[in-house]
Amino acid sequence: MTESRGTTPGTGPSHAFGGAAADPGQGPGDAMTVLARSWLWILGSALVTLVPGVLILVWPDETLHVLAVLIGLYLLLIGALRFVTAFSREGAGERLPGLLIALLFVLAGVLCLRNPLQTIAALSLIVGLAWLVSGILTLYTAISAEDLPHRGVVLGAALLGIVAGTVVLVLPTESARALTRLLGLWLVLLGLVELGVAFAWRSSTRKAATAPAAPRSTS
Repeated sequence: MTESRGTTPGTGPSHAFGGAAADPGQGPGDAMTVLARSWLWILGSALVTLVPGVLILVWPDETLHVLAVLIGLYLLLIGALRFVTAFSREGAGERLPGLLIALLFVLAGVLCLRNPLQTIAALSLIVGLAWLVSGILTLYTAISAEDLPHRGVVLGAALLGIVAGTVVLVLPTESARALTRLLGLWLVLLGLVELGVAFAWRSSTRKAATAPAAPRSTS
């Protein structure tokens, strides 16, 4: 699930990482905020989501053990990326939803890897809840965040996560093959939407970088 970003990245000709403006005089906290606003983190999240989805769809006959390991690794990596991108918001209160999403994915990944021979129902419950709660938190952040670029794309990603989590939780999966196809399909869809968010964020970054600076007052 994609997490919404903060305000439009800082303007200026110098960009340290993926279009984020760098300021030599900033402190460690400010540097972390600049780094977290890079569109490359969103691109990485999209690829981490998309690649396992494609692998799962290409090899749907793998065992439940392999599926649980793949999903567990995906959740852990997404959690790590979400932790970094949570700092794209300047206010500590606005970072809370992002940090909660990161913690949620990490816990879900640990549960999947801790007992990869768990039942189909347990795996569906873990993934479905992770997607559903993440989608709700992302929806809240997207609505409440000020000056959010491409708000509609982020809202669409949040809603897709909510739908994916609901479908996985509600629809019964009678076999590992059915669960594999269902999870693989949703992973691919979520990954494609996150790609859209990544390139939309890159577009906003480039526009901010090329925008003329406001004239300074001579008084």
